Amino acid sequence: MDHMMRPAPTAALAVALTAFAFGGQAFAQTAAPGATPPAAAAPARPADSDPVVETVNGAPIRASELAIAEDDIGPGLPQVQGAARQEYILSFLTDMTLLAQAAQAQKLDQSPEFAAKMNYLRTKALMETLMAAEAKKAVTEDAKRKTYDEFVKQTKPETEVHARHILVDSEAKAKEIAAKAKAGADFAKLAKENSKDSAEDGGDLGYFTKDQMVPEFADAAFKLDKGQVSDPVKTQFGWHVIKVEDKRQKPIPTYEQVSDQIDQYLIRKAQSDLVTKLRSDAKVEKTSAAPSAAPAAPATPAAPAGAAPAAPKN
Repeated sequence: MDHMMRPAPTAALAVALTAFAFGGQAFAQTAAPGATPPAAAAPARPADSDPVVETVNGAPIRASELAIAEDDIGPGLPQVQGAARQEYILSFLTDMTLLAQAAQAQKLDQSPEFAAKMNYLRTKALMETLMAAEAKKAVTEDAKRKTYDEFVKQTKPETEVHARHILVDSEAKAKEIAAKAKAGADFAKLAKENSKDSAEDGGDLGYFTKDQMVPEFADAAFKLDKGQVSDPVKTQFGWHVIKVEDKRQKPIPTYEQVSDQIDQYLIRKAQSDLVTKLRSDAKVEKTSAAPSAAPAAPATPAAPAGAAPAAPKN
């Protein structure tokens, strides 16, 4: 089914939440796209609660620095785990410290370029710390329950079908298969023997809503009754024979199923609201030194239909 699916959000909840937020106005994502908000900075601790794990030419590397490095480079090391992961990160800190010491020996820390970069990094760190604090405040059980209740209230009943299909190249072959299926032949077996798509699953597409399929396929599938087999259906991918296994009203996800998505929604909403308020209260003046606008980037091509994920089988 992969190549018949229209590009769709990974979760219906994300769309529904965005739709009802502030009268339907989508909120801006203020953190880096797709980024997990950084952990809130820990309060200052006595030195003995932040032990030295290594010294480099006498300079200490503390456990807190190891934790910060984990947050920084850890996401790029999904395959490195356990002791090897800690050793890798400590090695990274060792090299970084050695290079920093070499830079100081060359007095690079006294350059205007270094001062500008330090100012930028300090501002960025303060921003991330504030954003993390806002994230922590935003995610409460009460806020999550209210958001979920609103999502349920805004969700309209929607029919979905559970179907199988067989995809072939020619109409003649599709007619032959449809005739066998209507005569009582095992549809899953026919799919395994003939289909170019989902053959290994007996043509099983799981449950899907009408908007998740290309129009020709969706129209044909949703006209069928439970247990009924279609005549050949032509789409851009070839000829299909469809059998509907079940029809039902799409179930609303439980609170537990969407809990993590609600967390992310509340975090991004709180962060966006904060930035919007700060901007509205701020006095921002561009000077003659401000860079001119860069040329607009070319539009990102739409993802091909084949890139969309398959619908989950419920």
